Amino acid sequence: MTQHELSPPPMASPAASRSRASALRDPRLWLGAYAVALAAIAFWPVPVDAGASGLLRAISRAVPWLTYDVIEFTANVLLFAPLGALLAMVLWQSRWLALLLALATTIVIECVQALFLELRTPSVRDVVANFVGAAIGILIVVLMERRRAR
Repeated sequence: MTQHELSPPPMASPAASRSRASALRDPRLWLGAYAVALAAIAFWPVPVDAGASGLLRAISRAVPWLTYDVIEFTANVLLFAPLGALLAMVLWQSRWLALLLALATTIVIECVQALFLELRTPSVRDVVANFVGAAIGILIVVLMERRRAR
């Protein structure tokens, strides 16, 4: 082995470390990653909860008010809350635009499911749940900004 092969790798400069840390705080980066994950979930050819039917039935038996419809609605709300939050951070000058983009996103998803994914079940209920989730995400960002401003 040569001396070069035995020496440790060079350390990243402090400026490079700050640059990476800054990039990780950029909501545009997270929005891009989230969009990829959301597309994978939304356009998966079979329902993403197909393998969880036994678990969902067990939950509903244990907690009767936690029906499949309640669980699915809540899951859709939770799925879209990050979209609302990230859009609110990226489009900080126009939260209404963030809300409209979230609505357009869910409508496009449901239309694509209806037209091209025969095993998926698009519904207006999903649009409502997704929109509520995005609105909650936006509201959380607005409230955090107001709290920070005080």
